Amino acid sequence: MPGFIIRLLITAAGLWLAAAIVPGMEINSAGTLFLAAILLGLVNAIIRPIVFVLTLPFSIITLGFFILVINAAMLGLVAAMLDDFALSGFLSALMGSIIVGLVSWWASWYIGPDGKFEVLIINKR
Repeated sequence: MPGFIIRLLITAAGLWLAAAIVPGMEINSAGTLFLAAILLGLVNAIIRPIVFVLTLPFSIITLGFFILVINAAMLGLVAAMLDDFALSGFLSALMGSIIVGLVSWWASWYIGPDGKFEVLIINKR
């Protein structure tokens, strides 16, 4: 459970940063921010794998760059579900998904799968 809460907070921080940086991406309240983080996690867990498998030939042809389009579509789907979350177009969704992905990737360096901060200690003998 702590891992879920920490991942939720990381996603919410990524969404907040993206809304602050990307023009055309607006999140109007803190409740919407956390609800968007929950919905983004659910969409990425349920719908994204199906879309990924269906568009696998495009991902192979574009050497994986089509995955950016899939991520933007998932963010757009979440925005379509919420009234207080607005995206002005595809570029806003693309830039927002890149920022959320970078924040999550950066935080994953420090957070383990159990939701705990991990430190690697190497003893030389």
